[in-house]
Amino acid sequence: MSKPLKQIHLAAHFPGVNNTTVWSDPASGSHIEFSSFAHFARTAERAKFDFLFLAEGLRLREQGGRIYDLDVVGRPDTFTVLSALAAVTDRLGLTGTINSTFNEPYEVARQFASLDHLSGGRAAWNVVTSWDAFTGENFRRGGFLPQQERYSRAKEFLATAHELFDSWHGDEILADQETGVFLRDAKAGAFVHRGQHFDIHGRFNVPRSPQGRPVIFQAGDSEEGREFAASDADAIFSRHATLDAGRAFYTDVKRRLAKYGRRPDQLLILPAATFTLADTDEEARELAKTVRRQQVSGATALRHLEFVWNRDLSGYDPDGPLPDIDPDVSSRHIAEGRAQVRMYRDPLATAREWRELAAANNWSIRDLVIETGNRQNFVGSAETIARTIDEYVQNDASDGFILVPHVTPTGLDAFADKVVPLLQERGVFRTEYEGPTLRHHLGLAHPDELGERRDAS
Repeated sequence: MSKPLKQIHLAAHFPGVNNTTVWSDPASGSHIEFSSFAHFARTAERAKFDFLFLAEGLRLREQGGRIYDLDVVGRPDTFTVLSALAAVTDRLGLTGTINSTFNEPYEVARQFASLDHLSGGRAAWNVVTSWDAFTGENFRRGGFLPQQERYSRAKEFLATAHELFDSWHGDEILADQETGVFLRDAKAGAFVHRGQHFDIHGRFNVPRSPQGRPVIFQAGDSEEGREFAASDADAIFSRHATLDAGRAFYTDVKRRLAKYGRRPDQLLILPAATFTLADTDEEARELAKTVRRQQVSGATALRHLEFVWNRDLSGYDPDGPLPDIDPDVSSRHIAEGRAQVRMYRDPLATAREWRELAAANNWSIRDLVIETGNRQNFVGSAETIARTIDEYVQNDASDGFILVPHVTPTGLDAFADKVVPLLQERGVFRTEYEGPTLRHHLGLAHPDELGERRDAS
């Protein structure tokens, strides 16, 4: 007996400060005007996507002491954008990346509970940490938290936020106009938390929201990140682009759930994925090459090489050979605050590997960065992309994908019009939303149904 078809989860990532976005493309629009966010969100909702996702940076990126302006620079506040989008959408989930290192639980819990109310139960929180003092310089306690403690703070931050959400049970508001009694329970919102990172007590001032708590997302591939997701998250992002790597990650994270008393279906695996869509597979492959060269200009290639070499390489020809000097392995980095630098734990070994690859393939600096960097996950006709996405999900390499177009705000339109109908024909993607909240879209139970209330009073 064959197993039933898994239903695919799809989400849309409004790209910003990353080298996926080709802001110089004539089709690209503003990354700060609300009309761009509104178009993108409406397209995702028209296609019946689960949610829209916004990333967030807490400092303008720099390199060599100068603003890194090869990518999009800056974006409005996440909560402001998501709250505005709640007014122009009806069902689409609204997911924001909010940092647990440089915020406070009360403030963040209040903002998410408010967003959940304003949207009718569509809020989600991507819980992230900051590992570097460079970002912390924007805050009054800049760099105060050692890197090894960031997950312990994040776990306590999330637990504290849950206590605040759960300080309201949902039945406290009586609002009896005849007697003038508004609250049934005079202790509504009372909380006390004493821990290593937070020592707070008082009253939480937002009543229980439609979802009880926002859906919790987590992005992290480290051992700590996987454990954090298995213990506390509803969904985890991943960056594994191949079927085999995706299946290995999927199996590893799902098996961790049992130790926390959770079932495999209580955590969704949702990798980010780019795509290049054309009428034929051959046209898509050619377009993908063009897009990659747009994404990796000569200047971008040199800046990327500096992540490893930790030197100013602006004098090198991006269409020439790799530097013959070795990376600078001193502690201070030319690209402080950039997450990419952590990918190269041993710069000297990476440099040797890249020189060998470049020599064997006759690659220039730009060729090397293009070939070793992130590529489009799905390239082909609508039929090919629909079939490939379905293959990944049915073979447990993911539960769906967070799609990242290279042009905004219109880059999602063709996928919505051409690929989604084919997935619907296969019977693996919804034709209508199942319910009003994001938990309905993702097949997640309400916290109250799971007995997960965490009283803090």
